[in-house]
Amino acid sequence: MIVAGVGFRRVAAAEEIVVLVEQALERASLTRDSLVKLATIKALADLPAFTESANRLAVSAIAVEDSALSAAAPRVQTQSARSIAAHGIGSVAEAAALAAAGPGSDLILTRIASASATCALARLEIAP
Repeated sequence: MIVAGVGFRRVAAAEEIVVLVEQALERASLTRDSLVKLATIKALADLPAFTESANRLAVSAIAVEDSALSAAAPRVQTQSARSIAAHGIGSVAEAAALAAAGPGSDLILTRIASASATCALARLEIAP
């Protein structure tokens, strides 16, 4: 099962986020049915574009706490200067995906971007 992590500017529309998530799934050769969560940082989670995106994708919307983002930060592969300056993390999308998927999760698609959003995919940790 897959978690899509997203980062986005406040001007991003739900349509842009949904299209980007669908592109990420396609790049990873995954079906939309494999997606179970859409995650972002707590500061963006209450914005209508995020909640509407989760509704359109028919998945749970997850607000990732700062402590969970910090814990996931060492596993982030992309190092965006803009993201580091704004959030102290190389990629909000990658960190959100990894944090929401659990400490034993794997990043399966590094960050991809559109004009106002980013998306990364992580596979949920598998229970022993």
